[in-house]
Amino acid sequence: MDPYYLLLTAVSLASIYGLLAIGISIIWSSLGMINLAQGFTFTVAGYGAWLAAQNISTNGFVVVASGVMTGALAGALTGLLAFIPLYDKPNFPLRSLIATLAISLMGGQCLLWLFTPRVKALPKIFGVGSIHIGPATASYDKIGAIVCSAILLLLTLGWMKGSRRGLEIRAMMQNPEGAALVGVGLRSTAMAVMMVTGAMAGLASVLLSQTYFISPFAGTTPLVKGMVVALAGGLGSVAGALIAAVLIGFVEAFTAVELGGQYVLITQFLFIIAVLLVRPRGIAGMIEHSRE
Repeated sequence: MDPYYLLLTAVSLASIYGLLAIGISIIWSSLGMINLAQGFTFTVAGYGAWLAAQNISTNGFVVVASGVMTGALAGALTGLLAFIPLYDKPNFPLRSLIATLAISLMGGQCLLWLFTPRVKALPKIFGVGSIHIGPATASYDKIGAIVCSAILLLLTLGWMKGSRRGLEIRAMMQNPEGAALVGVGLRSTAMAVMMVTGAMAGLASVLLSQTYFISPFAGTTPLVKGMVVALAGGLGSVAGALIAAVLIGFVEAFTAVELGGQYVLITQFLFIIAVLLVRPRGIAGMIEHSRE
């Protein structure tokens, strides 16, 4: 087993799953909603990137931008259907959970009707080849995934720290009731949250789909893995999601190399069970501070 190959594979997987997990954590901590439609957003973004590659250009920037923008639009649609009509109703967490699940199921069927079950492939947006980094050999797609994920994450965190809307989102993450009392617009801020997290899912979709494929239910497994990462890190904690993404990336890479890909989900769930037995709140989580 090449430790350098294992390291690069783990970090590239962590960068993709981390985008999904951080999006899930931000939505939960700011809106109090577990978004089961994040997998649908992932899939829609993949198809958006594929349509752009087929009809506009196979240029990497065009494909990535199309996937990110489509993901943002799908996130906004989820917010319009699952948050805006329900956020002031009783039992909002449960209602929104059911609503996002319904969006995911019905959306998958619509995509199946529109695009048929045949899988679609994205072009190699970073090209074909590899580079040598010391004793390690890294393919262009892995390097591209790590760099693009890091750029979007840094831009998102910078926007949340420096912009007015970002500060409103952070206020909602810390104390949603207090944020509402001081004049933070819940609807507009929620739509911003859904669009930003949708864009993150869109980038994850493009980065993963260029290696594998796009199908109407391609977002199901990434959603499960994103939830695993978010729970292991501590639902609501961005820092915890980052740490858990790296650890689960190593678990997946090691399992795939040593045992085979069919055992990846098993070992990931065993890992999260072990983490939650030791730390019920997750690695750095806020589960105990969940809303009523």
